[in-house]
Amino acid sequence: MKWIQSVQNEKVKEWKKLLQKKGRDHTNQYIVEGFHLVEEACQNPSVVQAIMVRQDIDLPDWAPPSIDTYQISPEVAKAISDTETNQGIFAICSKVEPSISKGAKSYLLLDAVQDPGNLGTIIRTADAAGVDVIILGEGTADVYNPKVLRSAQGSHFHVPIMKGNLSEWISKLQSQGVTVYGSSLQGAKPYQSVKPQSPFALILGNEGNGVDPSVLEKTNENLYVPIYGKSESLNVTIAGGILLYHLVHAVHEE
Repeated sequence: MKWIQSVQNEKVKEWKKLLQKKGRDHTNQYIVEGFHLVEEACQNPSVVQAIMVRQDIDLPDWAPPSIDTYQISPEVAKAISDTETNQGIFAICSKVEPSISKGAKSYLLLDAVQDPGNLGTIIRTADAAGVDVIILGEGTADVYNPKVLRSAQGSHFHVPIMKGNLSEWISKLQSQGVTVYGSSLQGAKPYQSVKPQSPFALILGNEGNGVDPSVLEKTNENLYVPIYGKSESLNVTIAGGILLYHLVHAVHEE
């Protein structure tokens, strides 16, 4: 295990750059922190380039011995952390080009979901619901943003996530017999009135503006979650969770 004490160390400077999108895009790497996320990363050891542990932390037994490890000072840990109080363990991971299995039956398309916390929670929810593929449309937050990674709680290691043009994906999926559902408050049906189809794709939209109207025009059907109280709308993560769990029934019942 190598020892790094100074925040001026060149390695530390490189790691700090991964807290910004520009640095992640330049190196094709990202940083995760915390015991749970680092352990999830280590389930895919080919992805992990290095593990860093604060000097008061023991290297966990699950850390693969083949991976470079660094013992770092509290000052270094603070410098490379995106949290107020870090857990003292970090990993540098390589971005991996995702692949879609031929048997994919459920897709989640995201149109300009900008809040990192929302994006991470949606990814985690989609993972829990058994969604096969997640496609990020233009304007959606960076999936490797530290806040997205924390909110997703390791789900980005479980589900293929890729960027794409949503209009092109809708046409592609429909040509393969996939029913595409949009989410909207206008010109839509209450989700309970629609019998879920398999395979399916669901589109969720921007927190303020929803799904782009030009995208909604291309869907098979558009759905909404009825509101029985006085709130004007639901958070996209809540609405998305309700719609996903309604739609995945058709997949899991096959």
